[in-house]
Formats: sequence, structure tokens, C-alpha cells
Amino acid sequence: MRKTLLPASLAPLLWLATGALTAIGLLMSAQTHLPLSSAALPSNGYSSASSNTAIATMEPEASGRIPQPADAPAAHASNLLALPHDPDYALAAFWFAGTKEAAPDVGIAMSLWSRSQNAWTPAVRVVDRDAIGAALGKGILRIGNPVAWLDRHQRLHLFVVGTGLGGWAASRVLHLRQSLAAVPLNPRQPGLEVVGQLPLGWLWNLSHLVRHAPLSLEHGGMVLPMYFEMGTKYPVFAWFDADGEFQGMRTFTGMTQTLQPALLALNGDDWLALLRTQASAGHIGVLKASLAGMHWQQQADLPLSNDDSAVAAMRLPDGRFVMLRNPAERGRSQLLMHVSVDGLNWSEPQVLESGVVGSEYSYPALSWADDHLWLSYTYLRQGIAWQRWRIRTSSQGQP
Repeated sequence: MRKTLLPASLAPLLWLATGALTAIGLLMSAQTHLPLSSAALPSNGYSSASSNTAIATMEPEASGRIPQPADAPAAHASNLLALPHDPDYALAAFWFAGTKEAAPDVGIAMSLWSRSQNAWTPAVRVVDRDAIGAALGKGILRIGNPVAWLDRHQRLHLFVVGTGLGGWAASRVLHLRQSLAAVPLNPRQPGLEVVGQLPLGWLWNLSHLVRHAPLSLEHGGMVLPMYFEMGTKYPVFAWFDADGEFQGMRTFTGMTQTLQPALLALNGDDWLALLRTQASAGHIGVLKASLAGMHWQQQADLPLSNDDSAVAAMRLPDGRFVMLRNPAERGRSQLLMHVSVDGLNWSEPQVLESGVVGSEYSYPALSWADDHLWLSYTYLRQGIAWQRWRIRTSSQGQP
């Protein structure tokens, strides 16, 4: 039996104090006075009436690989951002690139889709750990998982996972923001400045990570889905106003061993979060929010397998939903796409990628730009692949 330095009489007091501190921390982190705002639903000339009387088919239109930065043989964790007000570029892609995941030379890369060139611009590094560390006044050992968003000024905000000592479970979410002078995006340098780290934890502010795209709100702000990963794992949601200022957060600790929530708006006030799970023989987890994120409740898992791999999901302008996942039966060697009308019942899968055992097509991302569905994903850990899909709508009974 291992010896302890504490007298036996003090051990219960220590556990009681630890439990009390944990409870206080959860109460402090789950703020209750958050701005109440409905989700901003995508619109592109579609209506629910037309979608109910029409047959919509999705067809692949183009695909390829996004250029890698020089001297970066590895890539992972891409994120896509639509640029609806940019006259030259339709879409921005961000991911982390370097020698390998968690290597000191890993930085955040960016490439833009040029409408005139019908191609991605050469990739550039826009964030590195040394610059962030210098701005924060502390050492940053590794960075990853970029997530991008545009505020009401069309100014880019980039949220990046960064760690000091420890692995990814000891991460913080770092906030970078484009200067107003740099709007719109420059394909060579977006002009990002470090705002700071998000105040998400009361004790050392550790173990929060970000992965999926935010949910836009009617007032111009957004909800950023995140997750806590030290020991137990559970989803976290942070609110930001239209200028990108942090407003507060909510946590859902009743759903353990789940992470990386992807948010879907069923309507303005009712939302779903689809979650990656680390449970053995697990399925995609589901959370439902009501009253615009004020109340959260766990739902039955989807009958779709998940074995510790990220999913991606979004609402299309015609009101349907699309989701990408890696099935547990094949792991990350196969990437599937599903479509749904309610976010809970999903179509039979369409295979996007399928490789040999040990290959990887993972960490997908989705966006809607220029009347097309765009998706990206890690390709064999060597780069980022992309696809563009077209949606055709025809009347019932028409060929």
C-alpha cells in the first residue's frame, strides 16, 4: 500500500475541500446572465415551403488539395470561413501545419479561394507560437485547432488552441483579432493581433479547447462551441457580442467523455449539439438547447457510430442539415456524409473518402459560400483536401 503524507484524520477534509472548490468553480464558470438572442438562420432564397415540395440533390462539382506552406510536410484540423462581403475571395481556410502535430515549428496556415483564379491562393503562415507567447508574456509550446469568425465589421477573429506545460488537455483558447486597418483579408497577411486568452476557467484557466465553427446570432454575435478535456470531458459554450467581445459561458458537465460539439440551429431558439465520444462502442452524442441556449438537456445518442473522432455539421440555406463523420467500423480511414431534415434522423451515408487501414481522412469542416457547399478535411496528415458540392432542386415528379 502506498504511504501518504497526510494523517488519516485529515484525508476526508481534503476531499471535502476539493469537492467544494470544484463545485464553486463550476458555478463561477457557468454564468447565468448571458445575452438572449436567437440563432441567425442561413437564407439564400429558399423557403421551408419550397423545400417541402421540391427534391434537392447534392452533386460533387470540384475537389483537390489546398496548397501547403513551404517546409510543412504535415497538416491537420482545418476550418472554413465564408467571406460573403469580400469582392475577390469567397472562402478562407485555416489549419495547422508543420513537421508533425505538436512540433515546435507548427503554425496556423491560411489560404483563400480566389473567384477570378478559381483556385486557392498560396498558403501562408499567419500565427506562430513565438509571436503569441511574446504578446501574452508567457511561453507557448504548441498551437493548433484554429476556428475563424467575422464580426459585424467583417473583421476576422481567430481562436486557437495553445498549450504551455502539459499536453493538449492543459490547453487554453487564445483569441486573435484582425486590425480594422487590415480589412478585407490580405492573402499574404491578415494582420492579426493577440487579444488574449479566453477567461474560461477559474483555476489556472486550463484545459479548454476549440474545434468547430460558431453559431451566428441574430444580434450579430455568436456562440462558440468548445470543450473541457482534463480528466472528464464535457461541452462548453461561450457567447460573444457583435464586436467579438466575450460575454460569458455555459458548461454541461452531465455528459462526460464527450467533446468537440458541433452546433446546429433547428430554428432560432432550439439548437442541437452533435458530439464526438470517447466511450467504447460509442455513438454520436446529442445535446438539445432551448430558449436560445439558456437550457441544455442530453438526448438519446444518434444510431451512428463514433469512436473518438470529430464530426462536422451545419444547416443549409434550404433548411436541411448535413453532417460528416468517420464510422467506428472503419475509423478515420473512411469519411462519410449524411443529410437530414430534422438533425436527428439521417440519410444513408455517402462515401467521400475510403482508404486502407491506417490511412486518415479526418477532422472535417463545412461552410456555405457562393451558393455551394464547401468541405475540407485532413488528408493522410500530409495536407488538407477540399470539395465543392452543388445543390440542385426540382419539383416533385420532375426528372
